[in-house]
Amino acid sequence: MPYNSIISRADSASLVPAEISNEILDSVATMNPVLQLARRLPNLSTSQRRLPIMSALATAYFVTGDTGLKQTSEVNWANRFIDAEELAVIVPISQAVLDDVAGGSFDIWSQVRPEMERAISIAVTGAVLYGTNIPATWTVNLNGAAGLIAGSTAAAQTIHEAAYADLYEALLGQTGAAVNGQFMMVEAQGFPVTGSIAHPGLRGLLRNTRSMTGELIFKTNMQDPTRYELDGTPIYFPTDGTLALATCASIAGDWSQLVYAMRQDITWTLATEGVIQDATGAIVYNLFQQDMVALRAVIRLGVALPNPPNRMNIGAAVAARFPFSVLEVP
Repeated sequence: MPYNSIISRADSASLVPAEISNEILDSVATMNPVLQLARRLPNLSTSQRRLPIMSALATAYFVTGDTGLKQTSEVNWANRFIDAEELAVIVPISQAVLDDVAGGSFDIWSQVRPEMERAISIAVTGAVLYGTNIPATWTVNLNGAAGLIAGSTAAAQTIHEAAYADLYEALLGQTGAAVNGQFMMVEAQGFPVTGSIAHPGLRGLLRNTRSMTGELIFKTNMQDPTRYELDGTPIYFPTDGTLALATCASIAGDWSQLVYAMRQDITWTLATEGVIQDATGAIVYNLFQQDMVALRAVIRLGVALPNPPNRMNIGAAVAARFPFSVLEVP
């Protein structure tokens, strides 16, 4: 885990463009496919929020005859929680290097800040999907799974494309032996599929899936030819390296079941004083003494999968009732 990374003079030597175009910074939520598909809750006022969900649904009964007895039913609630955890990144740079880049006319931070946002976005995606560096509270709140892929695996909702006749059958159909494909696996749990996140390599496989007459089976969105849809639902192809084709060519599910909330929107601090320490407490950089500047980005958010019972799957255990499935390809 690095504590001594720094933008050096060599790193910034190429930042001397003829024309500079400062673009509006994208927020983490708008650049992240997981957060685009998930359902955002109101901002957290504290570090934890209780999410009461129904754990038992009501049942109605027919009454026998004119004097039959009416039966009772109950509705129970269980507590789920969403906990805010902190994500941060610090980028230090020498003041001398900062002054010398393009004679001080180049706004280096306008380039650094979007990259820091992307780094935070990648960390969120990695934690939610793969459980990479996932906080302990997020694991608990995702039904005890270290990420949605692990949750899908635990619920036996991971399939391999080689077990199906073709990609269409694997994604949207079922085998001749009635083994559900990816979408039908989620639907059998009582959840509609609202979207997918897929490795960019799957895009070529979609284009290569043709009918007997050579026509495309999977077509792009009619309004936006650069975007694919699967059965009318969006599919995102992140190019940030967060997905590995062999372990998750595609993850599909009811993303409204995945919720997130912000405790603190991304904040920026530009510091010229203070120290940066490593995990042992040793001082790596002394900003004031070494004439350095550091930009720090901090965000706090929580993610949870309440996973309440539904009418198609009332009695199933929480671990088995999972609103996502994963497709693997060779």
